Amino acid sequence: MSTARTKEPWSELLDAGRADGRLVREAYEGSRTARTAPIPSDLHPKLLEGLTAAGISELYSHQLEALEAAWQGTTIVTTGTASGKSLCFQLPTLETLCSDAHARALYLYPTKALAQDQARSIARFGLTDQVRPAIYDGDTAREERSAIRKRSNLILTNPDMLHVGILPNHQAWGDFFANLAVVVIDEAHVYRGVFGSHVANVLRRLRRIAAAYGTEPRFLLASATIANPVELAERLTGLAPVALVDDDGAPGASREIAMWNPPIEDELLQTRRSALTEAAAIVASLVRAEARTICFIKSRKGVEVVAKLAAEDLRRRGDTESANRIAAYRAGYTPQQRRELEAKLVSGELLAVVTTDALELGIDIGQLDAALCITFPGTVASLRQMWGRAGRRGRGLAIYVAGDDALDQFFCRHPDEFLDRPVETAILEYENEQIHLSHLTCAAHEAAIDPDDDAEILGPRLRAHCEALVASGAMVERRGSFTLRSPEDFPAARVSLRSASPDNISVIDVKQGELIGTVEAARACSTVHDGAVYLHMGRSYSVTALDLDRREALVEPFSSDWFTQPKQETDTWIEQLLDSRETMGVKLSFGRVTVSEQVLAYQRKRQPGNEVIDINALDLPRTQFTTQALWYELGSLASELPLDVLLGALHATEHAQIAVLPLLAMCDRWDIGGLSTNSHSQTGVATIFIYDGHPGGVGITRQGFLRFEQLVGDARRLIAECPCAEGCPSCVQSPKCGNLNEPLHKAGALELLELMLAAGS
Repeated sequence: MSTARTKEPWSELLDAGRADGRLVREAYEGSRTARTAPIPSDLHPKLLEGLTAAGISELYSHQLEALEAAWQGTTIVTTGTASGKSLCFQLPTLETLCSDAHARALYLYPTKALAQDQARSIARFGLTDQVRPAIYDGDTAREERSAIRKRSNLILTNPDMLHVGILPNHQAWGDFFANLAVVVIDEAHVYRGVFGSHVANVLRRLRRIAAAYGTEPRFLLASATIANPVELAERLTGLAPVALVDDDGAPGASREIAMWNPPIEDELLQTRRSALTEAAAIVASLVRAEARTICFIKSRKGVEVVAKLAAEDLRRRGDTESANRIAAYRAGYTPQQRRELEAKLVSGELLAVVTTDALELGIDIGQLDAALCITFPGTVASLRQMWGRAGRRGRGLAIYVAGDDALDQFFCRHPDEFLDRPVETAILEYENEQIHLSHLTCAAHEAAIDPDDDAEILGPRLRAHCEALVASGAMVERRGSFTLRSPEDFPAARVSLRSASPDNISVIDVKQGELIGTVEAARACSTVHDGAVYLHMGRSYSVTALDLDRREALVEPFSSDWFTQPKQETDTWIEQLLDSRETMGVKLSFGRVTVSEQVLAYQRKRQPGNEVIDINALDLPRTQFTTQALWYELGSLASELPLDVLLGALHATEHAQIAVLPLLAMCDRWDIGGLSTNSHSQTGVATIFIYDGHPGGVGITRQGFLRFEQLVGDARRLIAECPCAEGCPSCVQSPKCGNLNEPLHKAGALELLELMLAAGS
């Protein structure tokens, strides 16, 4: 990458950032010329007419490659934002539907908005006689559902509806399954972690039901760029081999990239100006420059704040007209409101939209000049997806605005490495015991399980899993097949695709009188205890009561300037060693552990600044769950540190490694837990545990075990390069620490990590 040369509408903004040091790195991506191919003449005549009607006269090279691969079997396409991935699966699907009047196809999307967008995209081909698409999700009127099943040959839905509405009622879908030819999985990179592990089971159930009706559909997947697309496709579908199409033939815009770090406002505490305040100023500057802009922020509240502050900035300058051309876009708006905003953005009536990741995925919102990402979105893959929105008119600006989180500041200290950093590995574990067993009960409801016939699809350990369910009382075995003990049971209703545990606490908004979500029972005491500030979909709620017997947490909307942090006592017990090795002067292990937690109190802290308001005692039971973990025994290395330093050093090291583990696996630090002790009851020596925060585990710490040496190196740099004296939120303090960040010894952690690196060199 090289620095940009041409003068652009945002040059004044970047000049100001260079002058005061907020602009920590600039880079420049050159444009890319399209590589095209003729449309195959042997496609169905109606489809050829449809392509002409849609204004498509040729294909990009990867679209032709995807079409050819689709005829051979399972295919995944991973090309850039705005590269025409949809056409990669539309062409083989529409060709199939045009050529075979009986054929059926299923499109799966992670969001309702994407399904709506794809329905509009299909309509542009004008294939009304051959293709009869219909959206079938929770918003579909019940009186329309029967007609859709009978009439439509292309169903657009989401994994949740497939899981709870379609598969358990497959008898009503008999004609559909008997003719199912194609299954499309768009935005496949979204299906990772707990959600991906669930969806992998749902897709195996789909394949099993299709096979029962005599079909074996082709699976076509599209994804943002990830490190392991073929492995992800295989783990999701259970199919192999998978063809990969990743040579992007679409044109690429030139794009200037800017890494932006808000200035330090308190040298002692190393606290910086709010990233939201900084974002609002940047949006206002770009709007003044007539640059069509999209700004991504994680929380709904943040979206509203930035849109409001940016508009107020412009009004103070007397530019009311421009202020009215900024809008917020997030979940919670009506479909009509969202469509109106999208149309205004495409037409140019709006100059800036501030949004959650609702617009990160492939919804078509026209040509944009600038794309901002406020704080690290969790993965490099997501960041590049967001940045890819900029430059659809030949040139663009992509900005990343850092927060004071450890990862954000780590990236600002390593801008070149950040810009060149490879995308992460998407991980899932379909045989996560709790997830997998819950889906086997769903499969047994759909049709009796025959381990000899169904093992090829449901997994080689199927019989053992079914026998475990018999032992637990969920199933019975009759004449070699396994069925539910209670035939009238409907297990799909109890299985949430967003939770690893079937044992959940319902979170109820008492003001609205509605269920807003669920929390795994094992995590309820730490997240929805009495007095907790609970975040859901970017909104804050205060917990008024937690009733563990009724499995309910009652909450109400909350808008004060403080947050809560639980104080808890954590223990780990090693259940099963799966792998181990000697490395970097330690004994490193991976296996299954039981994590035992008891929340003792919670602290209220002022925001911003983390000032402690008070601490409140709680009387809650001890909870436990079994999960995957890595742990390492420090042995003689621990003796290199003074005893009064050791525990704080171990604790700070654990925090730093948890902070950088998301660099290796597509996860959030809230998906990971840890424990450090100067003498563990089983190992007998100083030991650090890092574990998956979800019951059963989903493979996160497995990545940390496999790439442990990199984990140690990244953690060392995170600590060494932070300018604070004794530890801060940008290095060793954690917002989720059960010990309220006590004790922590930054210098001791740095020494310990350097000893490990020296031993490994």
